Amino acid sequence: MTQISKQALESAIRQYQDPYLEQDLYELNAVRSLTVEDGRVNLEVKLGYASEGIHGALRELVRNALEDVPGVTDVNITVSQSIRAHQAQKNLQSIAGVRNIIAVASGKGGVGKSTTAVNLALALHAEGARVGILDADIYGPSVGMMLGIPEGQRPKTKDDKWFIPVPAHGIQAMSMAFLVTDKTPMVWRGPMVSGAVQQLLTQTLWEDLDYLVVDMPPGTGDIQLTLAQKVPVTGAVIVTTPQDIALLDCKKGIEMFRKVEIPVLGVVENMSVHICSNCGHEEPLFGAGGGERVAEDYDTVLLGQLPLHMTIREQTDSGNPSVVAESDSEVARKYRDIARRVGAVLSLRERNLASPIPSISTSDD
Repeated sequence: MTQISKQALESAIRQYQDPYLEQDLYELNAVRSLTVEDGRVNLEVKLGYASEGIHGALRELVRNALEDVPGVTDVNITVSQSIRAHQAQKNLQSIAGVRNIIAVASGKGGVGKSTTAVNLALALHAEGARVGILDADIYGPSVGMMLGIPEGQRPKTKDDKWFIPVPAHGIQAMSMAFLVTDKTPMVWRGPMVSGAVQQLLTQTLWEDLDYLVVDMPPGTGDIQLTLAQKVPVTGAVIVTTPQDIALLDCKKGIEMFRKVEIPVLGVVENMSVHICSNCGHEEPLFGAGGGERVAEDYDTVLLGQLPLHMTIREQTDSGNPSVVAESDSEVARKYRDIARRVGAVLSLRERNLASPIPSISTSDD
């Protein structure tokens, strides 16, 4: 029987490059074990981000490379993922039950920020992660409607102190809209809004989340700055459209996060092209290449470009967003690609080894 070279096996494994991090499995410390017995190779791989959508391709590519090594008669590869807690800005402690917080923000309203936040959360879940979403857009909470949560549904409580997040499409959700009616305007000043968001965050019993997606209020004012300073955010995603005025506000959003030392994971360009629902013709109504230019100017990445398509709006309005409504559609694949890219970039952050902040409650006693 041909003696199998361990070096040849490792060289074959190194042929696979992670499509998002552009490093091999050894550079990513993803190879957990490699054993050989009677010509049979057993390889265990564990990636550090939500990535179930690429596990099959990884197995096939690595298997093909290993089978070409002289002496190998059989290959068994297991691929899994382990998502760790990564450092937030200024080493703020993480929240109990939450490993990583991803803020989804925009410099202005009307660019599809909430739609992106909801579909990103669902896409991360589809990639095998435990995910929650917090609707921090107090003045215009829409996450509940987008997730199909009935109007008037209230979160359950525990010990009259903590909120239990509302389940929807496999993720955990919390929003101020669950505590008031849709017809109740939030006539609050900035400090009250910031306090309400912090209370929702820390008094919700999040259950073992890999990622908590926070739908931030649009803009870059005092509310956004306060939240960015007090909420332990691991990374931010900026949503924009290609038009010049939106890109200008997008730059302001990036600058704001940099001032509070929150890494910008990348830019999502929404409404990149209009797709005609009748003939399928594509046209860049709001311009082209804007998101790419911003990402290049600010040394970040363009996470993805999403079309302006009627089905995205219809599915979101009906409480059945694109990622779950048509999981095999091109739009759903784009969201899942963005989710993997976000998770991959986030996985490069240093680990957070500090103890999390426990859930808290307040009383009048």
